[in-house]
Amino acid sequence: MRAVLDTNVIIAAFLSSNVRGSGQQLLSLWRSQEFCFLYSRDTLLEYAEVLLRKGVPCEKVHTFLRELHRQGEAVSILFFHLPVYPTDSDDIAFLLCALNGQADFLVSYDRHLLDIADDYRLRIVPPPAFLRAITPD
Repeated sequence: MRAVLDTNVIIAAFLSSNVRGSGQQLLSLWRSQEFCFLYSRDTLLEYAEVLLRKGVPCEKVHTFLRELHRQGEAVSILFFHLPVYPTDSDDIAFLLCALNGQADFLVSYDRHLLDIADDYRLRIVPPPAFLRAITPD
């Protein structure tokens, strides 16, 4: 499975003390290679900016970004057209990464993205739904 994780999922993983939370479970599953984590230059910048703004220590942010660069899959953005544009322009980078990287999923808590899910060929789902998809019983 190929997936793009929205910033809000990464933030949830870093700021939650619940190791059984969806965000932390997703990062753990990615680290054990249960899915391919796609990223682009723009999504990396967004992760770094928001994590630092939310008070995540700089060294933790650098460690995560290095790990993602090493174990994730970089996506080059070659086409920029979207079938439907989200109301929040910050979401465009994640949609472009998902479409250019031929992702199966875009994982987000963001209502702006979830509301336009039917307009895309990939599945835009919240973390619990993605967890169910990659860890079937």
